[in-house]
Amino acid sequence: MRDILVTALVFGVLPFILKRPWIGILAWAWLSYMNPHRLTWGFAYTMPFAQIVALTLLVALLFSNEKKTLPMNKTVVIWVFFLFWMTLSTMFAINGDAAFDYYSRVVKIQLVTFLTVMLITSEYRLKWLIWVITLSIGFYSIKGGLFTITTGGGFRVYGPEGSFIRENNALGLATLMIIPLMYYLWWSEKKKWLRHLMLVATVLSLASAVGSQSRGALVALAAVAAYFWWQSNTKLISGIVLGFVLGIGAILMPQSWHDRMNSIADYENDPSAMSRIDAWEYSINVANDRFLGGGFNSWSKATYYIYNPDAIGVFVAHSIYFSVLADHGWIGFILFILILKLTWSSLTFVIRRSAETQLDDRVKLELPMLARMIKVSLVAYFSGGAFLSLSYFDLPWHLVAIAVIMRVLIERALPTSHKTEMLPKHPKQFGGQRMMKQCHD
Repeated sequence: MRDILVTALVFGVLPFILKRPWIGILAWAWLSYMNPHRLTWGFAYTMPFAQIVALTLLVALLFSNEKKTLPMNKTVVIWVFFLFWMTLSTMFAINGDAAFDYYSRVVKIQLVTFLTVMLITSEYRLKWLIWVITLSIGFYSIKGGLFTITTGGGFRVYGPEGSFIRENNALGLATLMIIPLMYYLWWSEKKKWLRHLMLVATVLSLASAVGSQSRGALVALAAVAAYFWWQSNTKLISGIVLGFVLGIGAILMPQSWHDRMNSIADYENDPSAMSRIDAWEYSINVANDRFLGGGFNSWSKATYYIYNPDAIGVFVAHSIYFSVLADHGWIGFILFILILKLTWSSLTFVIRRSAETQLDDRVKLELPMLARMIKVSLVAYFSGGAFLSLSYFDLPWHLVAIAVIMRVLIERALPTSHKTEMLPKHPKQFGGQRMMKQCHD
């Protein structure tokens, strides 16, 4: 029954994608994050639904009359160059076949993310994308929160099979990244029942992140709490509240959770922690020796023998920073950091300039709030990602795309004298309020 339901939903949405290509972005996000076919047991389990949706989307783009332009600002330019650099590193990778296999997966994600920037051209469409991403990952974080509460936190929470967030550590970080989006949806929603739903979802997701028993998620949670406190106007009150909530959460968790979290301080006696340090040393040595890096999937006994023979074993980097460094060398690493930095700058721009635009008053409030929440999501990614291999996970790249979209919307709505950075400044490329009429089609 599940197989029939998922298949019917996927094929049922295809005609809508052909008519309105931007719906294909939503369908891809749903399939990519929720992986509903992994909840089945029959023929749908192995169906290439994401590829079917992507091909339908590309066909729809060929016949759509809607203007499709990629805004060429600094973030997009560096982003395109990073993709070009990944292509070069794959061509000259240490392990060519394995590198190309992983490269093909990354390119598909990058392609759809670029299409997101091209097709999500209004506040209405952007809101829909936020809902789909949040609820798709939220399905597992909400379920995981219920599981954590009913079992007393004694077991780890995992994500869907075959996805980036299958591992408990990855799901824990992804959960912390969508909790700020849940807060934004709660804050911006007018329907009371939806507000109540998002409040419950937020609480359960927080329980899921703690229940994942991920030390990386704990680091991210601490960083997010510190960032919230730093940004608060009432630091004393917010500090007391945060301390109370985190303290209660820690008290309720079992001893097994405390033992695992306490191992962070004793990392020298933790084989998992020491393997990460060995992998980071390997990454630095590869980047120092190879201008283009080792390419994707360079981790093997043979390469470790060359670049870190004293390591206790063969391990991947378990770090967004060191994995990019090993894969694409120092140039690729710098490009990756630049993209993250420019994304943060775009979010700051949206927050500061929203009040000056000619957008609807409601939108003027929602866009800066969304920008603030995405900053919180990025804080979780920057900190928790230091210990997880999620450099090419869809979610951070979608956040980069959303930051570009919001900046473009603000740029187009600003008076001419205030417009900056956009290359070229095409007057019809994006729109603010004038797009609202088109966004429903």
